[in-house]
Amino acid sequence: MAPEKAKQNGDIRPPEARLRDADSAAEQCPQHFDVDARASRFTVQAFASGVLSAVGHNPTIGIRKFSAEAGFNPDAVEQTRVRMTIQAGFLSVLDDIKESDRNEMEKLMNEQILESARYPEIQYEGTAVSIHRLGDSLYSADLGGNLSLHGVVRPQLVTVRITLYDGMLRASGTFSILQSEFQIKPISLAGGMLKLKDELKCSFEMIARKQD
Repeated sequence: MAPEKAKQNGDIRPPEARLRDADSAAEQCPQHFDVDARASRFTVQAFASGVLSAVGHNPTIGIRKFSAEAGFNPDAVEQTRVRMTIQAGFLSVLDDIKESDRNEMEKLMNEQILESARYPEIQYEGTAVSIHRLGDSLYSADLGGNLSLHGVVRPQLVTVRITLYDGMLRASGTFSILQSEFQIKPISLAGGMLKLKDELKCSFEMIARKQD
């Protein structure tokens, strides 16, 4: 900016001061990352109950199709945020079980539990409420946001461990939800002799790449 133009705009500081302020403002901008879904992992652990739970198993569900983006600035909590969208019809049972059992469970998930034709997307959007530096390029962040699942929106707190390296961000953590809070009835098998508990444990490890 030329001195004459700077004066017209009310900024009569020397050029060096304006450059320092511009650099400081740039440092306050969050870094933007897009999650690489193919390099990331998101699973949901269910827990068996009922008479046959001792011989049953705790199924692990893999989320196969999702997209996510994040902004991260460890020096400005309000600028750290995440947005994720999961395609509800693309969940699969990861356990080593008979193919017929796998197909039955995945059909139940889509048609009776998630009703994915009616509610095709699961969404989470949150912002950081606190960030703690654990070491060089290592942080812990508490995210407060809303989880939209099965047509119900509820607040969800997620604690995330974040590592920054070579233009990439790795985020990992776990959190639990109750199916009943989202108007979902846990499924039962074998005539009710084998049931799934209300609680689900979600685990994730996301790899995101920095965007210009």
